[in-house]
Amino acid sequence: MTPYEIIRAKRDGGTLPADALREFVAAYGRGEVPDYQMAALCMAVFFRGFDGTELRTWTEAMLRSGGTLRRWARSPARVDKHSTGGVGDKVSLCLAPLVAACGVAVFTAVAVFEAVAPMAAPMSMFHSKHPILLM
Repeated sequence: MTPYEIIRAKRDGGTLPADALREFVAAYGRGEVPDYQMAALCMAVFFRGFDGTELRTWTEAMLRSGGTLRRWARSPARVDKHSTGGVGDKVSLCLAPLVAACGVAVFTAVAVFEAVAPMAAPMSMFHSKHPILLM
């Protein structure tokens, strides 16, 4: 299916084939599908929704669209809490210590430092030269 056919099918309430969804996501990742077509599909999905199979396929396609990190069997679980970028995102301030108390290492990719660092408070990240480190 072409991107246009995929968008039209979802807009009209159809169920998208798994192969078509996987290829759409992969083509977008390769830069072969323009942003406006991805936006159109997202709008169609917003109004029509995905069924369970479509959602699973979409999620797996997104997961496989980029690089992944391997975790050694003996290493503790690690998670990332991605900030929405809003000033005053207080979820990060309480979530990171709660998850850490359960024995999970909380990390985030900090663009300012171009490195992986312990969970940083996003509300201070770009407004100060001294981010607050929670761990």
